[in-house]
Amino acid sequence: MSDLRELYQETVMDHNRRPRNFRALDEATCSLEGYNPLCGDRVIVALKLEDGVVTDIGFQGSGCAISKASASMMTETVKGKTREEAEELFQGFHQMITRPDDGDYDPEMLGDLEALAGVAEYPTRIKCVMLGWHTLRGALRGQRETVATEESSRMSEG
Repeated sequence: MSDLRELYQETVMDHNRRPRNFRALDEATCSLEGYNPLCGDRVIVALKLEDGVVTDIGFQGSGCAISKASASMMTETVKGKTREEAEELFQGFHQMITRPDDGDYDPEMLGDLEALAGVAEYPTRIKCVMLGWHTLRGALRGQRETVATEESSRMSEG
């Protein structure tokens, strides 16, 4: 478990310092803003869909290291995936982050995202790590109103 914690710390620091796809996306076909009112984190996720495939994705905003690292890793993972595959990734990531101590998740499906598994031990950080994911999901579903983490538990069910 200490190896996973070390990987988590290294991964979060790397993606916070050098976030991938941290940019505006001028040719976005859908975008959405997300907001965590508890800590003030804000993110805008923009993506370009072609024939149901995420061909490009970017994010902008400000927030804590975990929020930024998660959004950065999310953009790397989702690029090239279909809407359905992105939804499956959302479900798998959400399951990993919100699992009980003895709960299972699919590490093979999540790949490098597993480095964030340790967040499950810190319930106050779950909304930080999920902000970009809920925003992505809302954008893919055509949502127009800002995603707020206070609605995230309800949103993850539907």
